[in-house]
Parts: sequence; structure tokens; C-alpha cells
Amino acid sequence: MKSKSAPKETGKVKEKKISSAAIAPKDYMPRIKIIYREKVVPAMMKEFGYKNHMQVPRVERIVLNVGMGEAVQNVKLLESAAAELEQITGQKPVLTRAKKAIAGFKLREGIPIGTKVTLRGTRMLEFLDRLVSVALPRIRDFRGVSPKAFDGRGNYTLGLKEQLTFPEIKYDDVASIHGMDITFVTTAKRNDEAKSLLAHLGMPFRKP
Repeated sequence: MKSKSAPKETGKVKEKKISSAAIAPKDYMPRIKIIYREKVVPAMMKEFGYKNHMQVPRVERIVLNVGMGEAVQNVKLLESAAAELEQITGQKPVLTRAKKAIAGFKLREGIPIGTKVTLRGTRMLEFLDRLVSVALPRIRDFRGVSPKAFDGRGNYTLGLKEQLTFPEIKYDDVASIHGMDITFVTTAKRNDEAKSLLAHLGMPFRKP
């Protein structure tokens, strides 16, 4: 009677997936949220005379957008940009498509020309913290971001020249150097309120 042979060793160790919920404690709160509650709310109530803490503006969402016209000729550049956005934000991006055809640029309606991510909640706050604490200070000869890029409705757009600003992206791994726009959508109704909110949260505005 033949004995059962032992299963062959494959040499591979099966990795156990660990959810982020298992890593973070139940009472975890992003550092930026603590700063907002303990410092930003009282400071802005005093500055603008709000009678209720619910009147104090907050960041509602952050949108990262990469536009790549060259992707019309080379779709792999767009795939690479999308992968980098996912690395930076921890969230899968979506493709943006041309809304109309432009013959001069060989652009057809509906063709992918960019990629973007919309962040909310904890992931948004953690990204904001990394941006102001780690990424922006890495820019060579950095003197602050422009204080003039508000839209009059409480929103602010910051333009970055290259994705290498973020430490998650390594120079040797990039397919092409490209910039991106980062838009901060707030509940503020005026530019001065939005600027004050972002400044209190650590946004390093350039001094006049």
C-alpha cells in the first residue's frame, strides 16, 4: 500500500492581508483634525466674530488632477500617472476624458487625457498633513505657495510642477515628469475666510 506523500514545498510564503482598520486604533484621529478642533476653530471664531463653532469653515474635499495631452500619443504615460496618484493618495484615481474633439491636437471626444482623485474624510486630512509637513518643504528654494489662487467662492488651487515633490515617488521609477493641480474645496464663502482656514491648517502662503 502506497503511503501518502507530503505536499511539496513551494518556497513561497502566503502573505496575510492586514486591513488599515486593524492597524489604526479605534480612537484614532488625524493630527489635522485635532489641530482644527483645538486651534483653528477658536482662532477663526475670534478673527471673524462667528457666534457658533458650526459657522467656522472646513475643508470639504481635495481634488488632485493630472492633465496629460501627450497621453493621446502614448497611453502608457497616463497609466503611469494614474499609478503615481494612487501611490500618493492611497486611493484609486479615475480617468478624465476629452469633452470635445479638437482636430489640430488630434483629439477625439471621449478619449482619456488625464486622471484625478477626489479625497474626503480621514484620507483627505492625512493627505493635507503630508502635503504641508513633508511634500511642500521638499521643493527647492521654496518660499511659500501663491496667496492669489482663490476663486472667490472659498476654493483654492495649488499647482505643482512635478510629482517628485512627494517622497512616495522615486525618480528612477517615473515614466515622465509632469505637474498636477490640487484643489481645496472649502465651505468658506469668501477668499479671506478660506485663506485663513488653510493658513491655520499649515498651508505656507508666500508673504508679500
